Amino acid sequence: MCQLLGMNCNTPTDIQFSFEGFAKRGGLTDEHADGWGIAFFEGSAARCFIDHRPASDSPVAELIRNYPIRSYNVISHIRKATVGQVKLQNCHPFIRELWGQAWVFAHNGDLKDFNPSLQGDFLPIGETDSELAFCLLLQTLKNEFGYRTAGNRPSVAEVDEVLRPVCSKIAEHGTFNMLLSNGQAMYTHCSTKLEYIVRAHPFKAAHLVDCDIQVDFGAVTTQNDRVAVIATSALTNDEVWTPFEPQSFLVFEDGRPVLKNGHSLLL
Repeated sequence: MCQLLGMNCNTPTDIQFSFEGFAKRGGLTDEHADGWGIAFFEGSAARCFIDHRPASDSPVAELIRNYPIRSYNVISHIRKATVGQVKLQNCHPFIRELWGQAWVFAHNGDLKDFNPSLQGDFLPIGETDSELAFCLLLQTLKNEFGYRTAGNRPSVAEVDEVLRPVCSKIAEHGTFNMLLSNGQAMYTHCSTKLEYIVRAHPFKAAHLVDCDIQVDFGAVTTQNDRVAVIATSALTNDEVWTPFEPQSFLVFEDGRPVLKNGHSLLL
């Protein structure tokens, strides 16, 4: 299956270290060689790079590795094609506009007999079950909250309340590990396998699993920084990653998990 990488922070942060190891899984240290993509949020907008070539030798991936884009929220995906051909329109992440802000989505897994009824506001461009699920999620949000502007968008908790049951229903069709962000929060659902780590002061050094690179985060951060990294499997071999529980829904904001299955983690 595909692999996911997400980052949610309380201060704009670059993802070069995590992406360096993650990209190696796109055809070098793993079999996910059917395209890749990455999206960075800048306020309500997002810049998205996708390529149907393997991430391990993509010139676009090389650009990302050498261009320190800083963002509060990042979503990346490397693809092992199961539904849809190997071509650009089937590469994740997918991006759409809702309420005057970009929404970005990536999915790992297969959905069987999944044919949602879409009303036309959000329609797939490619052939994947993943993009169908994304369109259904956004359609559900629009049906629930209607037209909103920047001043009255639903809260993170309100979006969570609507998305959780929809994700559970989608997961009845198969494996549904996903990352979704509007630039404010990172909404995640795990069917089978996701892991996360929160890096905060005092920061330590970390070493990548997929290549011999180590970074001392203490030398490049401040004591106020906090970064949550979510991945299909741990990217480092000297840190403790927390596995998601199967069929769980976690929301990350300001570099930490804030909601789990609808319950606050900040109490």
